[in-house]
Amino acid sequence: MTLSIGLSVNPQDPQWLELAREAERIGVDSIWVPEFWAYDAFTPLAAIAARTERVRLATGIAQLGARTPAMLAMSAMSLQHLSGGRFVLGIGTSGPQVMEGWHGVRFSRPVRRTRETIEIIRMITAGERLTYTGEVYQLPLPGSEGAAIRSRAGACFVPVYVAALGPANLALTGELADGWIGNSFFPESAEVFFGPLGAAARQAGRSLSDLDLVVAVSVEFTEDVEAAGRRHAAGYAFTFGAMGSRSSNFYNNAFARQGFGEDVAEVQRLWAEGNREAAAARVPIEIGLGTNLIGPPDVVRDRLRAYRDCGVTTLRVNPIGSDLRDCIAGLGTLLDLVNDVNDSTERAAGS
Repeated sequence: MTLSIGLSVNPQDPQWLELAREAERIGVDSIWVPEFWAYDAFTPLAAIAARTERVRLATGIAQLGARTPAMLAMSAMSLQHLSGGRFVLGIGTSGPQVMEGWHGVRFSRPVRRTRETIEIIRMITAGERLTYTGEVYQLPLPGSEGAAIRSRAGACFVPVYVAALGPANLALTGELADGWIGNSFFPESAEVFFGPLGAAARQAGRSLSDLDLVVAVSVEFTEDVEAAGRRHAAGYAFTFGAMGSRSSNFYNNAFARQGFGEDVAEVQRLWAEGNREAAAARVPIEIGLGTNLIGPPDVVRDRLRAYRDCGVTTLRVNPIGSDLRDCIAGLGTLLDLVNDVNDSTERAAGS
């Protein structure tokens, strides 16, 4: 098993397009564009597709409910055509704050919506005539003048990756998806995620190794590990306090299942009371260090080995550095370390 590196680029950042081109040049495997409440994910990927030749291009993630399944399929097929077959459709349900506050769409039955969306996308991309009777989607719409339509675009394969944290969505991902998009992840507690993924994959007649297992990390090369770890930990205060309600926060639940339940609950309480500094200080440094790649190159190499050994196949990293030159230099160092880790695995397997 080898480990590959993907890079997340944000069109709000200066020189994001040049960064994507340079990342391909030095050997990054995939480029990911996020989607939240700024730019969409598909338009920037089209621009990157026109300026690159090899690198895979992925949405990270397109929000379910913001588009119909048919519109997702149309956009995915467009990018698959424009990129020469390099596109990956990363999808996720987001949460009620974004879906109901930004899109005006009820956040309901997220796991069922994910299943039906995948099934409809696969019908369309396979060139089938679209008739579907689900619990969330019925196509054509019953009692309407709608017709069962077949896409006029040529059939094509579109890999579908699902962002999932909860057990039910993890099981769905293991059953249906081509890849898993994860965060809030410690290699030491990988079984929290890989257990449900693998069990569902086996029940569906395949294995966990059939999925590309993608985990998001930040990377910082530094000798001051404690200061960097505390800074990255403090950044989680917003995640624990604002990325969900007191009753529904998928990130908090994921960390709780990995042994940090009391910590995230206290951070959430402090944030809700308006004490943001105290909330940031309360996040354990172990969270900042354990979910990222922080330290001098030798330390980062060891953490890369831990991700690879637990089964992760792709690390999706944020830009490394304050400008384009720093980012490319940091990526180059990271890729060298990944190559060292992969080469050592191949040597051990051949001995």
